[in-house]
Amino acid sequence: MGSKNKLKRFNENETFDNVIQPTREEVVSGFVHQGKWSEYFGNNHPIVLELGCGKGEYTVALARRNPKVNYIGIDIKGARFWRGAKTAIEDNLPNVAFIRTQIELVDFIFAENEISEIWITFPDPQIKYKRTKHRMTGDAFLRRYHKILNEQGIMHLKTDSEFMHGYTIGILHGQGQEVLYANHDVYRQEGAPEEVTQVQTYYESQYLEKGKAITYLKFKLKY
Repeated sequence: MGSKNKLKRFNENETFDNVIQPTREEVVSGFVHQGKWSEYFGNNHPIVLELGCGKGEYTVALARRNPKVNYIGIDIKGARFWRGAKTAIEDNLPNVAFIRTQIELVDFIFAENEISEIWITFPDPQIKYKRTKHRMTGDAFLRRYHKILNEQGIMHLKTDSEFMHGYTIGILHGQGQEVLYANHDVYRQEGAPEEVTQVQTYYESQYLEKGKAITYLKFKLKY
């Protein structure tokens, strides 16, 4: 994407009511919406996150399917989720928001027990050992998610990376976490939930064209 196009999208994001772009300092020093997301949306509906949301395909698609659930996409690259934010406005989806910030700050953005579900869609698997701490299903990240999820909270991981899928299963089993469902190839093995196979991200369509298997995990966290 050209720099001019990126700048245009950044500027347009500034005008969108469904986009929040706080500074890091604003997040860590007492984020204005933490614990008050029901006020932001104007209702007490459940809140679902898409972390590393990219273009926001899951955020928008699930919001369209479930109007009585609030969806928030989080990504550090605002020029990507510009598409999802714009679509949500064009389609009049009041249950959608996007936040431009780092995923590791998620427990500063939301209060304890404030979130019902978390989707992680096609994260960078960070395969190199020195990048272990950056894996979005590593122990440090899982503990952040557990903090903000309510007691019935559900986690979803959808990825084209067999490494990420296997690594996450290993972490979960090692910690005694509850794996609710696991599928190594959702388009070839029966039983995958509809929201897994009927919603495809931009990157997912590219992986499928290359013949890559798409994996999925559904699990709960307890510490």
